[in-house]
Amino acid sequence: MDRPFTTVYAYIAKASRGVALAVVVPSLLGACVAGNSASLPQAPPAVLFDFSAGFDVESVPATDAAISLTEDGRLALRTGHEEPWPGIVLVAPEGKWDLSQYGHVAVDVANTGANRVVVCCRVDNPGADGRRHCETGTVELGPGESGVLEVLLPWNPVAGQELEFINMRGVPAGADRLDPSNVTQLIVFVPRPKEDHAFEIDNIRAAGVSPPSEGAPQSAEEFFPFIDEFGQFIHKEWPGKTHSVEEMRGRVEEEEVDLAAHPGPPDRNQYGGWTGGPQLEATGYFRPEKYEGKWWLVDPEGRLFWSHGIDCVGSWGAGTPITGRERYFRNLPEEDSPFAQFYGGSDERRSYNFTGANALRKYGENWDPIYRERTHRRLRSWGFNTIGNWSDHRISLMGKTPYAVAIHYGAKQLDVPEDFGAKFLDVFDASFREAVRERFEAQRGGSAGDPWCIGYFVDNESKWGDEVALAVGALLSPASQAAKQVFVEDLKAKYGQIDRLNAAWGTGHASWEALLECREAPDREKAWEDLTAFYTKTAETYFRVVREELKRVAPNQLYLGCRFSWANDRAVRAAVKYCDVVSENWYVYSVEDHCPPEGMEAPIIVGEFHFGALDRGMFHTGLKQARSQEHRAELYRDYVRGALRNPYIIGTHWFQFGDQATTGRGDGENYQIGFLDVCDTPYAETIAAAREVGADMYEYRLRAE
Repeated sequence: MDRPFTTVYAYIAKASRGVALAVVVPSLLGACVAGNSASLPQAPPAVLFDFSAGFDVESVPATDAAISLTEDGRLALRTGHEEPWPGIVLVAPEGKWDLSQYGHVAVDVANTGANRVVVCCRVDNPGADGRRHCETGTVELGPGESGVLEVLLPWNPVAGQELEFINMRGVPAGADRLDPSNVTQLIVFVPRPKEDHAFEIDNIRAAGVSPPSEGAPQSAEEFFPFIDEFGQFIHKEWPGKTHSVEEMRGRVEEEEVDLAAHPGPPDRNQYGGWTGGPQLEATGYFRPEKYEGKWWLVDPEGRLFWSHGIDCVGSWGAGTPITGRERYFRNLPEEDSPFAQFYGGSDERRSYNFTGANALRKYGENWDPIYRERTHRRLRSWGFNTIGNWSDHRISLMGKTPYAVAIHYGAKQLDVPEDFGAKFLDVFDASFREAVRERFEAQRGGSAGDPWCIGYFVDNESKWGDEVALAVGALLSPASQAAKQVFVEDLKAKYGQIDRLNAAWGTGHASWEALLECREAPDREKAWEDLTAFYTKTAETYFRVVREELKRVAPNQLYLGCRFSWANDRAVRAAVKYCDVVSENWYVYSVEDHCPPEGMEAPIIVGEFHFGALDRGMFHTGLKQARSQEHRAELYRDYVRGALRNPYIIGTHWFQFGDQATTGRGDGENYQIGFLDVCDTPYAETIAAAREVGADMYEYRLRAE
């Protein structure tokens, strides 16, 4: 049981950036035909488990979970939080199911507990390990709510064949994908809970329609290339797909009409602050302030401001590796072509930026300034008022939309074993302050002192581990590690004699020097008080040093925190102590009830969230799954309005501006998560939702109970 639960999350937790809240590993392309599924022959749903017909609960393998049958034939689960993946395994009664004619597995879920719960279902082939030979879906429910958890089943567009793909998170076919004809078990679990949960499941079934193979390529030779010159999947059609440069250019005028009809909310000042609301003190810069029981930002002119933002604003969103994958692409440009400027990387590892190339096609030779100017018009029209992390600084510095800056740097880390979960900076090493100082010095003459700059996110999704991990990491490091030396000195000051430490920890160190040379962890329970004290010291040193260096260069900009993806309360408390705003990348379906650790008061900004669907020719939904573009828009609206109702949250930033490359960025992420597709075509459904939220967000927040 440990391996299936642990491995699924190890993959789902976003290998490239550590987002530990994501619980969706969606199927490839099944939903790309969702719009046409009504006309396809539908197989009747197949019941996979009937809990009312003498189901034997004693035979179900469980991890940190108690199960029982309800009187009306549901399976009731009560899961704990001692294990990271509490749940059950439901084995196919006859050894396997053939689900090849179906589009998805569905589970009815009802939250019978007193707290919000995320429930996941993983569909397995033999040998499933969380990344290969399986698919996972999720549903998130508040107390008393019911919903349907769906797991999309893959299909192979090359009839009877499997294809190998390189460095793509979601693929149109492949040997590592789930084979729906050989499903052996389902795993139902709760990912990394912090509290106990109670929920019921019922009506586990296979349903929907598997996309037909008719008209699909019949061989690998016919399948490759599968990406056209615009960066789109060749072998499917969908609403909004671009077929020619003429079609692309025609959409410029279409969008002009749309932008003119939707110039943005009228009661806004130049920063996007609320002119229809109260006039507060104008300081010339952004600041957090509590107003009528809720946290807000206040803009430089003294108006209430709620940061409705979007990350990765710019023309680089669909850059993708080319080397070793040349056969994927049709008609890559020659070296003497005007489009060759969008090649990047080195001769050994070339990449290509389809977003930039399509902007050249769409807007012409002078595309770059046109694109940048249009970006600000789009943001205002779509109801946004903030440019978020990792955006083009040339766009940010135009003085048209408030923005945040991402600060990254290199410094010495704890020298811990490869498999140690919390790989963290050595904040006691001189290189840490030096690196942070150098990076902030580079902001002079740019973002530092710019009233349009809200502030700085420093680092991203660091591995904080549990509330002793950073202290244990110091002890596992060599004697030369600065953090270890500081920790040992603290222990000397507390205990005086090594024998007193040994008595407290149950250790047998011959001397303080022997402790310094030792690279083994003590008994956590016996050393708990000292380990947690040093963890707090480490975390507070980290946040304090960053704050000092930020405020030395940019005293009027805000310290927006480190963009937690997951962290224990001890780390968050240290952040609250030194950050102006605590930032969290929160990939869930609702943040309405999210709050700081008990007893602490702090404004929170959501640095990342998104939802994606598979009905527009892409192969991966991203970290939270939607059924369609309409559903994605609904999820967006619900998420942001839930944040507006939360008195602590002062903004949400969507990740990201444009879709990732169909064939994946450098680490393989190829998520359908943009407000624009690779051809610069807006996703009308999600934009309509953002406009709706942005139009009344200030009134909505102020009156929300």
